[in-house]
Amino acid sequence: GTDLPMEPTVAIDVAIVGGGVVGLAAACAVASRGHTTCVLERRPRFGLDASTHNSGVIHAGLYYPAGSVKAAICVEGRERLYAFCADQGVPAERCGKLVVTAESSEMSRLEALAARAGANGVDDVELVDRAFVRRREPHVEAVAALWSPSTGIIEAEALVRALARVAGEQDVALLPGSSVEAAEADDDAVAIRTPRETICARAVVNAAGLYADEVSARIGGEAFTIYPVRGDYAELVPSARPLVRHLVYPLPFASGHGLGVHLTRTTWGSVTLGPTARYQARKDDYESDREDLVHFHAAARQMLPALRLDQLRPGGSGIRARGAPADVPFSDFRIHRDANVPRLVHAAGIDSPGLTACLAIAERVAGLVDDVLRG
Repeated sequence: GTDLPMEPTVAIDVAIVGGGVVGLAAACAVASRGHTTCVLERRPRFGLDASTHNSGVIHAGLYYPAGSVKAAICVEGRERLYAFCADQGVPAERCGKLVVTAESSEMSRLEALAARAGANGVDDVELVDRAFVRRREPHVEAVAALWSPSTGIIEAEALVRALARVAGEQDVALLPGSSVEAAEADDDAVAIRTPRETICARAVVNAAGLYADEVSARIGGEAFTIYPVRGDYAELVPSARPLVRHLVYPLPFASGHGLGVHLTRTTWGSVTLGPTARYQARKDDYESDREDLVHFHAAARQMLPALRLDQLRPGGSGIRARGAPADVPFSDFRIHRDANVPRLVHAAGIDSPGLTACLAIAERVAGLVDDVLRG
């Protein structure tokens, strides 16, 4: 017995739930293999959540435990992304990044990070001294740093637009304002009811970001929890922007929750400082209890001693979709076929480096979709 209406029903090969960079990239990869594809996005436009509420950094792949999906997929994704940006005219720049320490006692942690990067196949990082840091970032104080020339910056909004354009060129049906209201899976298809129609898909990709756990539950898939982790940003006032030339990071937190408050120049010339990391209950609360500028100032002065409090102003905020609770230091991407609903493929728990890795994630997803459709 089903409550799903019979009309209007659309039959399609693949329905992708979630129109952020991962969902859109997956749509491009799936459609390029000849499958009819649609993207369902609950919001009125694509990429309005985590895809465009982040630092806009193309990560090199320094941080992730060797053997993790994140480690493997970040290095591959980075090169795919630089190539895509060059091909599609998306503003991006391989500007390099410094991970700095102001304490000699932390040299062993810097060396460990360099070793981890090497284990992940990031073969171009080097330990550099104060003079190197000063040449690149004259206002940054550090006794030493790790230099990562492959790290870069990207205009995330332009990436979303380019992915949507490429998907459209491949006849992907782009359906904003289409939330998953109900779903039912049988042996042959998954029927998804949206506010407008019922879509019967032979394969479904769950790329629903913060809502991936709810989408899985609605389709009858595996139970897992996505934890919303809010990150606030401050930014430098325009007159203070010359204090930072590229990307400057502290050593990452030992807890594993984020990479620390870092200084990031954007492709359009502003300089952001953040993000913080705080677990919260709500998936849509970008504003309550915003972090005080005094906190950002204290964190930034570790790297940028000349910075004054009056050179900061509040910036944006983002909410990352983390796949593990606060007491678990590392949370990997969840990219696999569902155990309960074999026609469902997950791309869930995609926090950092999801933006960097989106095209590589999409290739993995497309391979899994091929397996489903071959069935």
